[in-house]
Amino acid sequence: MCNHKGIAVIPDCLSSVQCRVHPGSGWHWLCLTWGNLLVGSHRTVLVIPCASLSQHRRFDFRPKTDPYCQARYTFCPTGSAIPLMKEEDVIEVYRLQAPVWEFKYGDLLGHLKIMHDAMGFKSSLTGKNYTMEWYELFQLGNCTFPHLRPGMDAPFWCNQGAACFYEGIDDAHWKANGTLVLVTTISGTMFNEMAQWVKYDNETGIYYETWTVQASPDKKSTVWFDSYECSKFILRTYQKLADLGAVFKKIQTNYTSIILFSGEPIYLGNETSIFGPQGNKTLAAAIRDFYNPFKPHQSVREFFVDLFKIIDRVILNHQFYLFYNLEYWFLPMKSPYLKIIYEEVPLPVGSKASSGV
Repeated sequence: MCNHKGIAVIPDCLSSVQCRVHPGSGWHWLCLTWGNLLVGSHRTVLVIPCASLSQHRRFDFRPKTDPYCQARYTFCPTGSAIPLMKEEDVIEVYRLQAPVWEFKYGDLLGHLKIMHDAMGFKSSLTGKNYTMEWYELFQLGNCTFPHLRPGMDAPFWCNQGAACFYEGIDDAHWKANGTLVLVTTISGTMFNEMAQWVKYDNETGIYYETWTVQASPDKKSTVWFDSYECSKFILRTYQKLADLGAVFKKIQTNYTSIILFSGEPIYLGNETSIFGPQGNKTLAAAIRDFYNPFKPHQSVREFFVDLFKIIDRVILNHQFYLFYNLEYWFLPMKSPYLKIIYEEVPLPVGSKASSGV
């Protein structure tokens, strides 16, 4: 894999790689075979472990949101602090799942198995119940595609996701078209330890990622990039509870993934290296041009014109630009290009050593 400045980005777990250079970048072919690297003069090799491609980056702190970023629906409007439970409390833990935007469209997206996941808790001592979920601060579209603002060279991202905790469980919402089912019981002590972990997870895992990117539909296929959305937060929290000693019921649990299918991703650079004063203007223009059709539309005609552009670039020309961990990647797309799956991920068992905070 080669970036636009001639740096060969080689995943060290691949035994044979043919690196394709992004069209128009002016760089030559590069090949790696069992550690024999053939490169032209003035080329640099950067070895990246394969795991780092798909691993979502942790950050030291959560940045302030830009006033330009506005949510149509207020994030976590009734949110509250996670309460401190008494150690002897027995707390029921519920799996909650409903179609995305069920409050607006009912079961429409449920038919496509596009589901939102959350967790519920009920205290036996107080009788109070609570809901915890993780979702976008500025809605899904803003987390998936950037804004192209006048006077700004780089795409502008309104992308953050965060945990939301509030008192009450809306039984009707979760039961009508989804799931509300008991999955385990925990002690007050375990709940309080989980709450500390949630605080850490929420402060360091801050950017939403819609896409999973895989090499093929095969279940054992290489995952180039993993998504980071509501279901992944729930799965992480379940695993934390299991590590703390929770024993889960044996029930089937399915989750939604939106998958892009791509050949080996090509590293392009970050905002500064592409859009900065010393950046690659040709590449910068290509990225902005790619994202332009994904903007909000003012008319039906405009929507269909841009839809044709998207089909032309992603399917006919096999192109997709991904922004992941604050870096840009080129995805050489391949059939079947995109797929929405709803597959089982079993409830966890505890690890021998807790993952800690």
